[in-house]
Amino acid sequence: MAIIGVPKEIKDQENRVALLPSAAYQLLKRGHQVVVEAGAGTGAGYPDVDYADAGAILVADHAEVFARADLIVKVKEPLPAEYPLLRPGQTLFTYLHLAANRKLTDALLQSGATCLAYETVEVNRRLPLLEPMSEIAGRMSVLVGGYFLAKHQGGSGVLLGGVPGVLPGKVVVLGGGVSGVNAARMATGLGADVTILEVDIERMRFLDITLHTAHTLYSSEAHLLDLLPEVDLLIGAVLVPGAKAPRLISRQMLRSMRPGSVLVDIAIDQGGCAETSRPTTHHDPVYVEEGVMHYCVANMPGAYARTATQALTNATYRYIELLADHGLTEACRRSPGLVGGINVLAGQMTFQPVAEAHGLPFLDPRDLLARHTAI
Repeated sequence: MAIIGVPKEIKDQENRVALLPSAAYQLLKRGHQVVVEAGAGTGAGYPDVDYADAGAILVADHAEVFARADLIVKVKEPLPAEYPLLRPGQTLFTYLHLAANRKLTDALLQSGATCLAYETVEVNRRLPLLEPMSEIAGRMSVLVGGYFLAKHQGGSGVLLGGVPGVLPGKVVVLGGGVSGVNAARMATGLGADVTILEVDIERMRFLDITLHTAHTLYSSEAHLLDLLPEVDLLIGAVLVPGAKAPRLISRQMLRSMRPGSVLVDIAIDQGGCAETSRPTTHHDPVYVEEGVMHYCVANMPGAYARTATQALTNATYRYIELLADHGLTEACRRSPGLVGGINVLAGQMTFQPVAEAHGLPFLDPRDLLARHTAI
């Protein structure tokens, strides 16, 4: 029997919860115990009574969830107050984004806990646990970008869809991955003039077929420089799985944009794709650099907590069930893609892009799993 802990998220304005009551019920049916912190699901519309009815144990103390559980499932990375709560023999399963956070990386290495990142689980060259949040962030980027283009918000006063007799706003999306294609879908749906910059020729062919009114353009600095003076909304949707986001937009490049234009940097979780990007919160989401409004909220999907919670649990539940039923080694044997999620194991860095980002030694998690057969 495994004890699964579901703490309340303490990141600013983070209302998602890592496990639905229905998922807790399924785990309980399989003979496991689920410990949920009181209020953990309230922000997503799941009150404590829903978890109690499912059979979960409700506790009032944040630290008690960590103390009792073998497997901690969260949404966002542990914050400094939570570092001491992790311990050897415990498994943490959440979004980590370690390449942009050395302090967290060091704390997890010192904790002795096994730490798996949703965003680096890879199956058939896809990131199935990142995709649902990328879809939400991509769609949301156009909503918030259009909102902050409003004059009373400090924007240029451009309506993305235009009106008869007035040209629509121009949207440029950097990256044609999951978040990028969802941003483009929303923007074309509003009637905006949309251009997607991408380096993968086959991906551009796919985008050309599926997004009939969007333009595709090979991603290069020269092409971006040509576009920036006319852009109203620039969306950074680049991703290198598990690694720091490439800095594609320099401060000098931003100076060519019109005052009041908007940059939404979806890649901010991985450090951001603009030189001027720095993390913000839902409470204080924007700032201005070089006349350009920057929206760099590091947990964008948390704004739509109910939808995001449902989408996240849909994707993560089968892996949580595997870990609870079989432990890490057997779960990885049954679902090899889970190995890619192991970022920290037995005090060692086991995900190469993070090791390279911080100059840390890298050990293959498969070798460590073979040595630690009890994991």
